[in-house]
Amino acid sequence: MITHPTSIELLESVVRFIEERAAPNLKDRDAFHARVAVNALNAIKREIAAGQPAEDAQVERLRDLLGHDGDWTSLNGELCAKIRDGQIAPTDAKLLAHLKASIVDQVRIDQPQYAGLKQAGG
Repeated sequence: MITHPTSIELLESVVRFIEERAAPNLKDRDAFHARVAVNALNAIKREIAAGQPAEDAQVERLRDLLGHDGDWTSLNGELCAKIRDGQIAPTDAKLLAHLKASIVDQVRIDQPQYAGLKQAGG
């Protein structure tokens, strides 16, 4: 059992400190940089929470698309080569579904407030 603060809890504490204590005392450029720092910390928090599940889902889709097992690096490299060599058409329905799902997962982590995310199925 984890009895210490988790990485996400630590990040949340730093974000709260910046937003509630530090940022209100800052002006101009420093206030802007505090907001950038908060955004970066929140992106890290989302990456910790959702990054591995997104990668695991992507690997499963790649395995299905290519018809064999492998890790993300080898499967993604093979997919790129097959698209480049014309073995998989850029209009292939399974490929397009994989690319869309991968993009939606990445945008959920990077820019969860992106207006088009909801329309894209996120």
